[in-house]
Amino acid sequence: MKPSDPILLFDSGVGGLSVLAELRKTLPDAPVIYAADLAALPYGEKSEAEIAARVPALLGRMVERFSPRLVTIACNTASTIALASVRGALDVPVVGTVPAIKPAAALTKTGTIGLLGTAATIRQAYVDNLESEFANGKKLLRHATPELVAAAEAKLRGEPVPVGAIESAVAGLRSQAGGENIDTVVLACTHFPLVATELADQFGGDVSFVDGAKGIARRIAYLTQGHGFTRETSDFMVATGDPDRLQTLMPALETYGLAEIRAF
Repeated sequence: MKPSDPILLFDSGVGGLSVLAELRKTLPDAPVIYAADLAALPYGEKSEAEIAARVPALLGRMVERFSPRLVTIACNTASTIALASVRGALDVPVVGTVPAIKPAAALTKTGTIGLLGTAATIRQAYVDNLESEFANGKKLLRHATPELVAAAEAKLRGEPVPVGAIESAVAGLRSQAGGENIDTVVLACTHFPLVATELADQFGGDVSFVDGAKGIARRIAYLTQGHGFTRETSDFMVATGDPDRLQTLMPALETYGLAEIRAF
């Protein structure tokens, strides 16, 4: 391994920037390649079979191209469906992203937890198992809110965040039986922490938000302890499909330390 070997951070879009932000705080010198699978965006509306077939194959090609020291799947949907397959297919360590139900269960005082995610994530048996293992005796209310993905990207472009998307997400949880008792919300899509401030304003009251970004950064640091890091070139993004779609986000990407977008 060379000190310049990167960490490959993978998502279907730009939600993984919330993970990258925490990784920068934890390992500021680590070289990073951010990979966005724009050609298949949004994953949350895809079938399990599509994601299970696409993600391991695509990451296999990316590992061959970029020789990363570690791969992070910064996407709850891809992780809950394809994490085991990716680990079986690659010969480098793989860190996944799963809904932060365990810390939410430890945090809640009312015993009622909300979970916002994509349609594909909230229906996974993986999430059922997390609930059974870590939130037994608690009430977990789930709501699919894909509109928050577009809201997060609008915010990154410097545009007004669509109020309707925020209101709809909150109402989707609050309107369920027991929803008025929610005091902790799991943000089970890496896009969603980008609009956490707007969600907090709309929820009102004493509601805490939990996501997996800090835990992922700690896990990456643990798996790379003792590694040397040297950034020989600027970090960059690679994107499937049409990378020009992201040019309007370039000012935001630069704040995350990504100097350019390349086609993959």
